[in-house]
Amino acid sequence: MTARHILVVDDEIGIRELLRDILEDEGYHVHLAENAAEARHSRQQMRPDLVLLDIWMPDCDGVTLLKEWGNGGLLTMPVVMMSGHATIDTAVEATRIGAFDFLEKPIALQKLLKTVGAALRHGEQQPRQTLHLMSLGKSAPIVDLRQRLEQAARLNTPLLLVGPRGCGMELCAKSLHKDGTPWLVLDHFEKLVSAPLELLEQVQEGVLFIPEVAELNRLEQKGLLLLAQKTDRYDVRLVCATARALPQLVADGQFDDNLLQVIGSATVRVPALNEHKEDIPELAQTLVAHASETGTVPYRDFDTAALNALRNAPWPGGLAELEGAVKRLALTTLADTIGLGDVERLLQEYTGLEPESSAVAAPSAGLPISLDQPMREARDDFERLYFEHHIAKAGGNMSKVAEAVGLERTHLYRKLKQLGIQKAGN
Repeated sequence: MTARHILVVDDEIGIRELLRDILEDEGYHVHLAENAAEARHSRQQMRPDLVLLDIWMPDCDGVTLLKEWGNGGLLTMPVVMMSGHATIDTAVEATRIGAFDFLEKPIALQKLLKTVGAALRHGEQQPRQTLHLMSLGKSAPIVDLRQRLEQAARLNTPLLLVGPRGCGMELCAKSLHKDGTPWLVLDHFEKLVSAPLELLEQVQEGVLFIPEVAELNRLEQKGLLLLAQKTDRYDVRLVCATARALPQLVADGQFDDNLLQVIGSATVRVPALNEHKEDIPELAQTLVAHASETGTVPYRDFDTAALNALRNAPWPGGLAELEGAVKRLALTTLADTIGLGDVERLLQEYTGLEPESSAVAAPSAGLPISLDQPMREARDDFERLYFEHHIAKAGGNMSKVAEAVGLERTHLYRKLKQLGIQKAGN
C-alpha cells in the first residue's frame, strides 16, 4: 500500500520534529508547516491524507483555518486538532466545524498512533475536493448572492436561478443541498412526461436541479408543473436555472405562464463572472488546485502579473471558460509558475483576445487598477475598489461599513450611488 501523507501544522519546532520522527518511523510521509500560511500553501498543492493541526498559532488560529477550509470546499481530509490549553468549548466548536478528533498536549505515543490510524480509516470514506459556492469569491456581488441564497434556503418554495451561462448556477443549487440526501441533475426530460412522480420518489428529501428550464417542450413543462405542485409531499427542493428571458418566452407562446408563476415564486439572480472580476485571481488558484487534486493537471502557482492579466481579460463563457483556460495554462507552461507570457499566449491563441496588461504596463501589472488613465478616473476606480473591499469584509452589513470607513450612512449611500456600487440588500 502507498505510504500515507500527513501534514503537521504547529508553530513549535520541537513538537513538529518530534511528531515527524514518530510518524516517519511508522512508515508515513510527513510534511511540516510552522503556521497557517504554510499550511494553506501545502493544502493548495496537495490533499494530505491527514492533518494534525495546532489550535494556537501566531498568524491564525487552527479553528479559523479549519473553518476556512470547510467554507472553501477544502476540508476533504480528516483533521485532528492539537492543543495544550484548549477549552472544552473550543474542542466542541472544532468538532462541529468538521475536525475528526482532538489531542491534548503533551500527546501520549499510543494515543497519537491510535488516533492517526482511526482518522486515516475515516478519511478513506471522505470525498475529494469539490468546488463550492465559497469558491466563487468574496466580492460584494458574491456576498450578496450568498445572503440571498441563505434567505431562499429557509423557504419551502421552488427556486429559480437566473444568470448567464457559465456563472456557476449549479454551485448555487448545490449550496441548498444537505449532505446525505439525494441530489439529481435533470438534463434528460423524458420522465417529466412519463413519470414525474417517480422523479420525486427518487430524490425524496433532496434537491432536484434543472440546469436550463427553457429547453423543456410544452409536454415536459406540463409534467414539471405537476411535479412542482407536489414537491411538499416528498420534501423535495426544486431548483430551476435559466439563461433565457422566460417572460419573453411566455409572451412568444413558448413557455407556460402557470409554470413560470410556480417555479419563479422565489428568484435569485446569479452575477456573471465579469461582474465580479476582482474574484478571478483567487478563483483561478482554486480552479488549478481542484484540477490538480483530481489528477487532471499538475499543480502550478501563478505570478502576480499572470493573475492580473486573467482578471483584466473578458470571459464571455464565464466560469467554464476560465476553468478551461486555467487547465490549459497548467498543462502548457514550461515553468513551475504560470507567468504573464503564458497568459498572453493563451489569450491570443485560445480566445483570440489581447490582454489588457502588456510589457509597457509592467510597472503597474500587479495593481488592481490601471494607472494609464486620468487622475479622476483612477481615483474613482480606487474608491470603488476600497468600498467593495469593506462591503465584502463586513458581509454586506452597511452599519459596519460606515463605521469602518468613517462616513455617516447617508453620506456613504450617496458615495456608493455616485460610484455605481449597489449596496447589500438591493
